Amino acid sequence: MDTERPPQLRTSGPPPEAAAPPGGARLGGTPPPINALAELVADLIAATGLVPADKLALVRGAAGQGSLAQALVEQDVASGEGIARTLAARYHMPLVDLALMGVAEEAKKEIPLHVLERLVAIPYALKDSVLSIAVADPGNIQAIDELRIATRYQVELGVASKEDILTEIRRLQRASEAFGARAAVEEELAIEAEEESDDLEVDDGISDAPLVRLVNSVIFQAAEDGASDVHFEPQEDSLLVRFRVDGVLQEVQRIPKRMMAGVTTRLKVLAKLDIAERRKPQDGRISLNAAAAGRTLDIRVATLPTVEGESIVMRLLDKSKRAPTLTELGLAEEMRSKLAEIIRRPTGALLVTGPTGSGKSTTLYAALTDINRPQINIITVEDPVEYRLGGVNQVQINTKAGLTFATALRSILRSDPDVVMVGEIRDGETAKIAIEAALTGHLVLSTLHTNDAPQALTRLNEMGVEPFLTGAAVSAVLAQRLARKLCTHCCELYTPSVDELLNARVTPEVAAAADGMAFYRKRGCPRCGQTGYKGRIGIYQLLEMSETVESLAVTKASREDIERAAIAEGMRTLWDDGLAKVASGLTSIEELARVSI
Repeated sequence: MDTERPPQLRTSGPPPEAAAPPGGARLGGTPPPINALAELVADLIAATGLVPADKLALVRGAAGQGSLAQALVEQDVASGEGIARTLAARYHMPLVDLALMGVAEEAKKEIPLHVLERLVAIPYALKDSVLSIAVADPGNIQAIDELRIATRYQVELGVASKEDILTEIRRLQRASEAFGARAAVEEELAIEAEEESDDLEVDDGISDAPLVRLVNSVIFQAAEDGASDVHFEPQEDSLLVRFRVDGVLQEVQRIPKRMMAGVTTRLKVLAKLDIAERRKPQDGRISLNAAAAGRTLDIRVATLPTVEGESIVMRLLDKSKRAPTLTELGLAEEMRSKLAEIIRRPTGALLVTGPTGSGKSTTLYAALTDINRPQINIITVEDPVEYRLGGVNQVQINTKAGLTFATALRSILRSDPDVVMVGEIRDGETAKIAIEAALTGHLVLSTLHTNDAPQALTRLNEMGVEPFLTGAAVSAVLAQRLARKLCTHCCELYTPSVDELLNARVTPEVAAAADGMAFYRKRGCPRCGQTGYKGRIGIYQLLEMSETVESLAVTKASREDIERAAIAEGMRTLWDDGLAKVASGLTSIEELARVSI
């Protein structure tokens, strides 16, 4: 809860029903007009003078008969938390931060879930026969009266953002579905055990509705939490479920071992895999519309036999997600300008390097988003297609049908492309075709697995590309890592000692220069799941091809020689870029040491 009361906002002639705090509303009171709250919010915002009148008028027009508050959030005029703060001040009610306060187990059971969904409210505390309820619309007298009727306790109201309330409601829905599904599965397994059913019937969970709900609840929770991967790992006594969020795995739940066969079978059925084959790895796909989380998912499924049973890993790709722009990636301004100039050249190759999961494909999509226009033909070959881009011809690799990166790339070059994006250079054949395409009037964008930018040039030589072709074709190499961003709600300021900096692999010279400087470090709060981090940001190294670097590449110079020459010409290392982001308070020294080489 916010302890600091926001300043009272004044408006000229507020509606009579809005002037009275709703805590004293009587049953049967006249509800406000349909758009009374919207007009009140608009009047309050207009009174502050922080939003120009013309922009506020545009937002009102965009809202139409819908929610003005939602339109304000979508148009980036106000945040959900800011609207809640304004309404709390206007109605003289406490502002509730649900992420920090949490929802008490005994409180959320007091009002039926379907009522909370309809009224957009959530009970969050129960103390001394007083039930505390957070609402998004304190002006809806009818809804507040209904909440008072739905519980036997005295009601105390607070205001929370609509987004936070809906998040808690979805969490309750998932918990309810998972609990009910697990209880139903356990009951059915117990009945089958009593009837001494055949083991094959127990293992077959194809049409088992409770098991279906249990698996769906795990997938939907992963979508809600923004997980990139879901791991189902058989243990000696249970099936361990872990999510990879912001690049780090975290345990979510343990499913009893007796349900493991049913869960594994259900996932294999969804992915159209052979449920009878348990001795060798299999790969499949699932297309799923996670409407509750607002995501359309394309899920890659991989099974792996282990000593305890089949392990299943699911990679979640959000097909409904918008591709970012170069500005949103977190590039330094000078580096962003250079990269923007490079991708607007008509020919040449831009290679993005880094380990698996470092955001290379996302960077390529950002580059395509910036240069995409009707005058040019852009064709991509990917495995898989992670973002859908309007006006771009995207080709999906299909190895079973013989469509590999190399074969697809040959066909693409006969389709009159201006820009070609190759999802990954995996072999020498693909590398040679891509480099030759960059020399014959095409702009080629691709990824490569190397630790840093200079090593990309030597890696191409190792793949069989002639050194003189590498020097002539490659325009630039961008190396990158993804570091977790510090949670803005709980990070704290501190002054590290020289020893702490040295332990974090900072060079003695830099540590001495940084002595006495203030940095930020993680602490942990409910908003970030006690991790201290929320979201990720890129750390980059841009190597531009110059005459010196090109001559070194032609003579098959070592990575170290190329790096020294590039640094002498102004190239920053990954560590330098990371330290700049640490100094800006975006990430921590510990996180930088974790992801950098």
